[in-house]
Amino acid sequence: MPNSLTDGQVPPLTLDTVGLVDRSLGNAGTSGSAPVLEEGEMDPWALPQLKDTGQSWTELSVAGRVLRVVIGFLKACGLLGNLYLFICSLDILSSAFQLLSSKMTGDIFKDNVVLSNPVAGLVIGVLVTVLVQSSSTSSSIVVSMVASKLLTVQACVPIIMGVNVGTSITSTLVSMAQSGDRDEFRRAFGGSAVHGIFNWLTVLILLPLESATALLERLSALALGASNLQPGGQAPDILKVLTKTLTHLVVQLDTDRIASSATGNATNSSLIKQWCGTREVMTPWNSSDCGVVTSGPCPENNSSVLVEHLPCHHLFTGTVLTDLAVGCILLAASLLLLCTCLVLIVKLLNSVLRGRVAQAVRKVINADFPFPFSWLSGYLAILVGAGLTFVLQSSSVFTAAIVPLMGVGVISLERAYPLFLGSNMGTTTTALLAALASPADMLLSALQVALIHFFFNLAGILLWYVVPILRLPIPLAKRFGDLTANYRWVAIAYLLLSFLLLPLATFGLSLAGSTVLAAVGGPLVGLVLLLILINVLQWHRPAWLPHRLRSWAWLPLWLRSLEPWDRLVSCCCPCRVCSPPQAAAKEAHCYENPEVLASQQL
Repeated sequence: MPNSLTDGQVPPLTLDTVGLVDRSLGNAGTSGSAPVLEEGEMDPWALPQLKDTGQSWTELSVAGRVLRVVIGFLKACGLLGNLYLFICSLDILSSAFQLLSSKMTGDIFKDNVVLSNPVAGLVIGVLVTVLVQSSSTSSSIVVSMVASKLLTVQACVPIIMGVNVGTSITSTLVSMAQSGDRDEFRRAFGGSAVHGIFNWLTVLILLPLESATALLERLSALALGASNLQPGGQAPDILKVLTKTLTHLVVQLDTDRIASSATGNATNSSLIKQWCGTREVMTPWNSSDCGVVTSGPCPENNSSVLVEHLPCHHLFTGTVLTDLAVGCILLAASLLLLCTCLVLIVKLLNSVLRGRVAQAVRKVINADFPFPFSWLSGYLAILVGAGLTFVLQSSSVFTAAIVPLMGVGVISLERAYPLFLGSNMGTTTTALLAALASPADMLLSALQVALIHFFFNLAGILLWYVVPILRLPIPLAKRFGDLTANYRWVAIAYLLLSFLLLPLATFGLSLAGSTVLAAVGGPLVGLVLLLILINVLQWHRPAWLPHRLRSWAWLPLWLRSLEPWDRLVSCCCPCRVCSPPQAAAKEAHCYENPEVLASQQL
């Protein structure tokens, strides 16, 4: 970033856009800003060499070559197997969250007073998607409410925006599996952050615009009026076909009741399926029963048809446990399976993607078209991301597969960014086809909701990708990745604040009314915008500011640096664990405080 300071001036201390970070700290890694590279210093975002430390193919004997082929085949099978189990664990995790939160989800959506506030609708969309771990489920609830006339199309637009934001939590959780290596975590978490930053920036622009002009609502209505669509389309179900063989043996849910709870038709019955079909059984009749038991003529061959219900076959068929207890069991089991699969996938990727194999894969994925058509490479990546997401029918699975590849250094952040954008588009096309399969009375409402989702993501691409200088999510994600690589606890704080605490606080304020929400949230938002403006001026136009505001040196250290907070966190966990770059300082801090050291040793 160019600096407008003249020679001899000292760069001001500024507040980082993510946290209060002292930019004047001399140690690399203590600042939240992108590091300034000295001569000969490597760029931490540069992709590693991925050198193969083993023997070359020509140096191996025949037996060694056969052994290497067998080991490579086993590694490939292990990678595919762990990926399959990872996808299944996501499905079971989604079922667990639905069991734990389905009734609360319905209560949230039924509060029309709250939904009339666009900000409240946004955070409700985020919370519900985080709770049920499925944007498709959240969208289906919105469609059911619009079709039942319990929710207007205008009120559903902010909820759809929140649903789009909530989907990025999966890739953020996946990046945590690579927190053991600082460079891998920097790339993985930065890649997951670029997805969330894109969604949040798009919301910041389009939510006020939609509230003022109803742009997305009008555009979707116009597109719907210009088309002549008929019901009967069918959404692909490729991924479900592959995973339901295993997941249906664990648990099966009646997901239609989630939508029923949103439309006010909820019952106290369990969401766990007990009956999975019917069959017709021929039952014999005595001739003496004709005209007495039956009405009308006697059945042919003295027999009649009886419909028999078929029980489901899964672990919780006929269980006496409540939905809450089953949800807790599934949540613990799925998280354990998910974390295990992620760790194994990362280790297998590190083992497989080395040497020539890694270079070939990296070259293909990150390749650009020759000049002057190099700009087309990103748009091709968008199409690839949309196509793969359409085939998989899950944006969460696609983004969760990209993040580990970024961590090991196969995919660059610049190439992953358009892949994520394409994934956002792909999941909307799936929703469009699913809307075509809706009943005739729900077709128009379902299609308009799906079109709103599509135009929202399309507008985000037009805003933050078409013009290269406006691709702000990339540098912001790099800065955030540098910050979290040096302060690992910031990643956890980001997860809690972005997807839980702030949405819950906003939702709580919205329950008190729009006036209270504006009175509390307005000044806070204004303060954040003011701090960002002062930071920008400090770096580019310090002469425009009063002398006192040209740096933050007059603030207490805990207000302009994360270092005091990091020391506080370090007292709650063993030394050399939370932040490796500051390990020496933490160790000295622990030894200067014997009580802290003794408590950690215990």
